[in-house]
Amino acid sequence: MSSRTGVVCHNLYKEHLAGSPHVESPERLQVIYDMLDAADMAGKFLSVSPRPATHDELAWVHSHSHIERVAATEGKAHVSLDPDTQTTPLSYQAAKLAVGGLFSLVDNIFDGSIENGFALVRPPGHHAERDQAMGFCLFNNVALGARYAMNTYGVKKILIIDWDLHHGNATQNSFYTDPDVLYFSTHQYPYYPGTGGLREAGDGDGTGLTVNVPLSPGYGDGDFFKIFEQILSPIASTFEPELIFVSAGFDTYVGDPLGGMKVTPQGYAAMTRLIMDLAKQYASGRVAITLEGGYHLTGLRESVKAVLKELVGDSVLTPSNLEALEKGTAPPIVDDVIQVQEPYWPTL
Repeated sequence: MSSRTGVVCHNLYKEHLAGSPHVESPERLQVIYDMLDAADMAGKFLSVSPRPATHDELAWVHSHSHIERVAATEGKAHVSLDPDTQTTPLSYQAAKLAVGGLFSLVDNIFDGSIENGFALVRPPGHHAERDQAMGFCLFNNVALGARYAMNTYGVKKILIIDWDLHHGNATQNSFYTDPDVLYFSTHQYPYYPGTGGLREAGDGDGTGLTVNVPLSPGYGDGDFFKIFEQILSPIASTFEPELIFVSAGFDTYVGDPLGGMKVTPQGYAAMTRLIMDLAKQYASGRVAITLEGGYHLTGLRESVKAVLKELVGDSVLTPSNLEALEKGTAPPIVDDVIQVQEPYWPTL
């Protein structure tokens, strides 16, 4: 039986920042790829081959000047595009292949080869603005993936869920006035990049289609579960997405060096389960996940593993895990978000 879950892996992704001292290092992928090769995981997933995105495709989200600026770094030992964001000789090639990895995942979902999948790519993407690389990101993988699904498969309604520690400023900006994309983000706030306030809720035709859940440090599995259950689920049930993307950052992990959250692998599995339930109900099970942050190597490996196991139906969650999450109390931020969003989503 072929797996219903695809994974995108490629050695070129490890060439970005190879040999450079940077927290967003090739080791992040190496630990994940090694985990996939281990006896308990090998053979469970369909391998999806990425292809590079073209300049015309990148231009769905980015300006030509930005694309050329990144392209001009090719073959150069070291270029600094912003204080946090550097390139090495193969970064531009890796970045095009990261975007194309998500495209290939979407292709495999729509041709029926798989139901869901995880693009285990780098560089990450959700901070890359139309005209600017920032926050370790060169091109916006998830925003481009959404445009690809719309342009290639005629998808009308897309939900993007961003659980990275940092707010996906550029993803929000890409769709802030777009009536066809619902962007939902949980993030530490105020923190880099400084966007994602409670009242940032979309504009024009996109009013009410940006949902921000800004969090102070210290939130864990139960809090995230309740936020997803009480805010995301009712809103998504009204919106009825045809495809769900996840910007999966694992820097909310309990030991992450850049974060102050307390999420464990079970927490990521529980969020994934809620997302899969929504996908089954509205999107024929279609979920495309892409890797964003996460800098504690052991935490990253175990958390990605928990998400993958959930996708393939081999959950790390026990009935008592779920019961504890269900019985938990919602953090106060839930009421604050509902107050802002209720005018647009009466189901809240």
